[in-house]
Amino acid sequence: MNVNKADSTDVGHSPFISDCVLKNVSLPNGMMLRVAITGQGEPLVLLHGHPQNHLSWRKIAPALSKHFTVIMPDLRGYGDSGKPPGGKDHRNYSKKMMAEDVVLLMDALGYNRFAFVGHDRGGRVGHRLALDYPQRVSRAVFIDIAPTATMYALTDKAFATRYFWWFFLIQPAPLPERMIGNDPAFFLQKHIEGQLKTPDATEPEIFADYLRCYQDPAMIHAACEDYRAAATVDLQDDAEDSTKRIGCPLLLLWGEKGTVGQLYDVIATWKEKALNVSGEALPCGHSPQEEVPEKTLAALLPFLTSL
Repeated sequence: MNVNKADSTDVGHSPFISDCVLKNVSLPNGMMLRVAITGQGEPLVLLHGHPQNHLSWRKIAPALSKHFTVIMPDLRGYGDSGKPPGGKDHRNYSKKMMAEDVVLLMDALGYNRFAFVGHDRGGRVGHRLALDYPQRVSRAVFIDIAPTATMYALTDKAFATRYFWWFFLIQPAPLPERMIGNDPAFFLQKHIEGQLKTPDATEPEIFADYLRCYQDPAMIHAACEDYRAAATVDLQDDAEDSTKRIGCPLLLLWGEKGTVGQLYDVIATWKEKALNVSGEALPCGHSPQEEVPEKTLAALLPFLTSL
């Protein structure tokens, strides 16, 4: 691994993921990403979703590290990564900008081409990444998402009720920021409990770290900006690229007990966006890597290691 030492600072080892080095990597676009790295082999990027951080991968990263150099950033705005203001049009939290972060991070780490796994918001970043940088992504996995534009276009009472935060977090600042900031622990706990369908999938010490980050007003604002961007500039970007298709092999995994799996034909939605699509449901809710890690690995490894 060829890390540019001028742009990367070692900040210790993760207490939750074995043999995992934590780094702060400064990117040419001014963003600083906290990234956890473990393993040896070809590079594999794992990108978490809301409201988690890179610890979302703690249960599968050790097994993946036997085959890959596993690179787990905190998304901009999340975890211990930088939290810039969103800007008047929320562009700083567009998925195009977040995808650029991933490419610049991999440049800084010395990798040109890599495999990608994204959960939730991370998967939405992966969608833009595969469209905007097709030469960089060898294969991709999106976990428990249908395309953003599709989900908004098909919004009905069931979706709006079950994914209420898609419509709450996009309200103008500072309304959701102040309401969440009044009791972030309550909001975070209810959010995770509602999404994950496997009891005790989030251990107390992991929840404590998620909460450590989520209590930061800058992260609450960043999460809102992430969703505001999804409802505005991301839709504009998707519309401009509506004829483009993801070219690399794409694997979809989703929870059969979750909203996405119950409201959408997941594979059909992505066949409208990608050329080579496969996938399967897993017996869990929104976060397979935390709820059923063994089954998640059983689905991931054959796809990621195939030629």
